[in-house]
This record gives sequence, structure tokens and C-alpha cells, in this order.
Amino acid sequence: MYDAQLVARAAGPLMEIIRNIKPDQLNARTPCAEYDVRKLVNHLLFWGPSLEGAARKESVPPPAGAETDLDLTDGDWAATLEAHIDRIVAAWSEPGAWQGSTQMGGPMELPASMIGGMLVGELVVHGWDLARATGQRPVWDDDLVEYLHEETARHAEQGREMGVYGPEVTVPASASTLDRIVGLTGRDPNWTP
Repeated sequence: MYDAQLVARAAGPLMEIIRNIKPDQLNARTPCAEYDVRKLVNHLLFWGPSLEGAARKESVPPPAGAETDLDLTDGDWAATLEAHIDRIVAAWSEPGAWQGSTQMGGPMELPASMIGGMLVGELVVHGWDLARATGQRPVWDDDLVEYLHEETARHAEQGREMGVYGPEVTVPASASTLDRIVGLTGRDPNWTP
């Protein structure tokens, strides 16, 4: 799979999820324990510029303030988030985005392919979170999910050390690859609101 296609393939189902979130669902809990739908949308908006900058090898610090400070009351939050994701997809669709090393708004340099893989995970796993919270059933293509499972398994311990992932949730060997990914990140694939 060509790296420059990965973010676009992860973003497609997420965009559909965003379009189908109803205003009265913004306070719904998600499988990501620290976020309700509103806070998770804020999280995606908050880190978007840094992730876009990372593709261009530009250090773009996250905005001042907390993730939850962004205002979603204007009713255009979905269009704003979609435009944000479009910019991220465009930036990571450039083959050079996946080459060399880059930063995510801070001084630490990491392999660009690792940050790109983390971004794919961010879009798919948080997309899954939003879908579960709002009663949707997204589907990502098998090749993308296989790629993401390998990436997540490779970096799961580091993610737990950084506090990004919770303790692994054991899933049966017969579980879908997506269920195994969310289990690696500390989410229960059987979670319901």
C-alpha cells in the first residue's frame, strides 16, 4: 500500500461519521473514557494543525489553552472539522510527507512514517470512538486495517508508556482486525453507550 494514500483512506469513513453526528449527540460518552463526543471533536480540531505541519516538516505548536477550550456552539463544527481533515489528508498525500523525520509541534524529532502511522490510527480509532458513541457502523478497507494493526501492535507499549493507550483489552483470536486494534489501544470492542 502506497503510504501517501493511507491518511485519505482512513479519513473517508471518518468524514461520513462526522456528517452523521446529530447536535444532541455532542454530549454522548465515547469508548475513549476521557472524552465525550464534543471533547473528542475538540481533540481532533486541536491537534489538526500540528499533524498537518508534521507532514510538511514544519513545527506547528498546538494552540494555547486546553483541548476543550475550542467553541463548538456555532453549529458549523462539522464543516470546520471536515475542512481540517481535508487539509491533513492533502498534506499527508504528498509522498515526501512520509520521508525522513518530523515533529508534532514540539522539539522531539520522530520518523515521519511513524507519525503518519500514528495519524492513521488517530483517524481510525477516534472515528471508531465517535461511531460507537453515535450508533454508527463505519467500515475501513481491509488493507488499511491490516496496516494499522501492524503499526498499533508495533507501538502499543510505547503508547501505553506515553499515556496515549490504556491497558490492553484481550479480545478473542477470532475477533475482527479492527476489534484487535481497539483492544490494543485499551478499548473494549464490545463497548456500548
